[in-house]
Amino acid sequence: MTQTPQITPRSWVMIAILGVTWGGTFLVTELALTGITPFWLAASRIGFGSAVMVLVWATRGFRLFERPVRAGDRANLVFIGALSSAMPFALLAWGQQHVTSAFAGVSMAAVALMVLPLAHFMVPGERMTLRRTIGFLIGFAGVFLLIGGQFFDSTGADLESAGRMACIGAAFCYGLSSVQMRRLPDVDPIGLATILLVIGAAIILPTAWATEGPPPLPDRNTLITIAFLGLIPTAAANFLRVAVVRSAGPVFMSLVNYQVP
Repeated sequence: MTQTPQITPRSWVMIAILGVTWGGTFLVTELALTGITPFWLAASRIGFGSAVMVLVWATRGFRLFERPVRAGDRANLVFIGALSSAMPFALLAWGQQHVTSAFAGVSMAAVALMVLPLAHFMVPGERMTLRRTIGFLIGFAGVFLLIGGQFFDSTGADLESAGRMACIGAAFCYGLSSVQMRRLPDVDPIGLATILLVIGAAIILPTAWATEGPPPLPDRNTLITIAFLGLIPTAAANFLRVAVVRSAGPVFMSLVNYQVP
């Protein structure tokens, strides 16, 4: 998909909704981690979200690509699926055990700065102009000032440095997956949102079992939290993210990360 990004009032509404949705996810994730292990939390929310999206996708006849595609495009789907959900969800769930919520929030704001150079070289029509670069730097500085000194607060955890690297790694996954998503040929947005979650589930479920053993038995409150995470910030938000990236482009989509902290 190489046409010029089309930014409309609808695009702004969608990233506003995404900002509110993802902004509260950090707190809900922390609550969920009191009753389930990190990788199983990621697996549970992706699994639940993908199941919901498959039901929605079925109503559209399981449409995906609008025309025959190359094997490379299908391989790219697997790559994007891993980077869109499995890897960042697991990294964030694990990292948030060892870092402050302020650091996690600022690391997500850094997605915008990562997308800018990636899109410049990989997506036609998304050039890194001086004006755009200055604007993104000002936005990041604003987020940093908003968080204030909390960014430098330490949890005292032994694995805090590793936790911070995990959060930054998750941000890079989101940035690169958005750029790669824009490069796909014409595709049904609901089909794409669904298949990316299905791929993510296929990756994270065996990973969770291999790293943390059989799934724990969460209590009712944890199950409710997992259902919320799977339905709203995973299934619904993933569809909106796909719609924004495919229409308005990855650079515009990255603006949502300034709202999240």
